[in-house]
Amino acid sequence: MTSSVILIGPPGAGKSTIGKQLAKKMQVPFTDTDSLIEVEVGTSISEIFVDKGEEWFREIELKILKEQVALCSGVLSLGGGAPLSESAQTILMSQEVPIIYLDVSLATAAPRVGFNRDRPLLLNNPRASWQALMEKRRPIYLSLATHIVKVDDRSPSEIVNEALALLLVEEK
Repeated sequence: MTSSVILIGPPGAGKSTIGKQLAKKMQVPFTDTDSLIEVEVGTSISEIFVDKGEEWFREIELKILKEQVALCSGVLSLGGGAPLSESAQTILMSQEVPIIYLDVSLATAAPRVGFNRDRPLLLNNPRASWQALMEKRRPIYLSLATHIVKVDDRSPSEIVNEALALLLVEEK
């Protein structure tokens, strides 16, 4: 089985939860780009958005993405907006690493995300903001994905098992 995989999807898809469990089953490291950004900058993502703005955040995010994709060993979870820029898409498409899109509905994502202040892009009218984000992002996620896993009404172990099965099939 492949030793590397990238997870993409919107806020509330479960990229971190699924990524950690998938990495454990694969016996490989787990990396979350949002966590790396917070460590590098020394503050939370919501504070970065407030203090420096989205454009500055996206520059740091792209830098971290480049570094991590070059190292890609294990399971790499990308922030929801990480694959949006053309530069990021080019980087991701140039890799021979499986990309799993965790597809989630608003109904499932809402209670997970909580639409709180830690999600800076969802502050004003959170449900409408999430829908608007998805209208823009879904085509990008779909274009990058080598596999799509629907997460609605499924346990993390069911999702991880499907991801593992897809990765095994890809190997053959």
